Amino acid sequence: MNRIPPVTLGLLIAIIAGFLLQQWASPELQAPFELWPWGSFPAQFSEFGKVVRVGFQPWQLVTHAFMHGGWVHLAFNGWALYQFGSAAENYLGSRRFAFFYFFCVIGAGLCQLLVTTMMLDAVDPMPIATVGASGGIFGLLLAFAVYYPGAKLIFLLLPVPVPARWAVLIYGAIELYLGLSGAQSGVAHFAHLGGLLFAAILILYWRGKPPARRYFSGDDR
Repeated sequence: MNRIPPVTLGLLIAIIAGFLLQQWASPELQAPFELWPWGSFPAQFSEFGKVVRVGFQPWQLVTHAFMHGGWVHLAFNGWALYQFGSAAENYLGSRRFAFFYFFCVIGAGLCQLLVTTMMLDAVDPMPIATVGASGGIFGLLLAFAVYYPGAKLIFLLLPVPVPARWAVLIYGAIELYLGLSGAQSGVAHFAHLGGLLFAAILILYWRGKPPARRYFSGDDR
């Protein structure tokens, strides 16, 4: 087994530790670290009728990425973080990779915050919090596609190898459709799209020029 790069390993340990802490902590203790829309909302978490005010706080842009909605959610994100994070860290180096990952996480959180705040229902204004590392991982997916464009990825529902540069476009298009149509509720599609968007912004900035021609030609530098 190949050695996992240090930042990727640290992130894996952190998301596992965060999930284990969730199993111990009560919902009202977890709530301040989940990503909520802008505002203040009364949430009843306990069987004794205790009401806790929840709403957006700046640290939630980071902390939500170390929490998950279940073992399957954690396992899928952990596997993706290991695969794409290891590849990206080996290419970028640990310091630049760490900055890239958290830039994507925060960008994904900002996009999700904007959308969930705009979509609050005036009749039933109690929102649902966002948790999970998926926004950052979608940023890593884009980095993988840019830096290893000839690599092949296999979709879960379509076992056919697809070049990474096309796979990320397909994933992005699916996320955009699901987010706009509401066909798959309960998933933070706009956080995923935000991770892709902020990853693209940072990669463009680092390259200093539009990469479209080189991206699709397979030149990864």
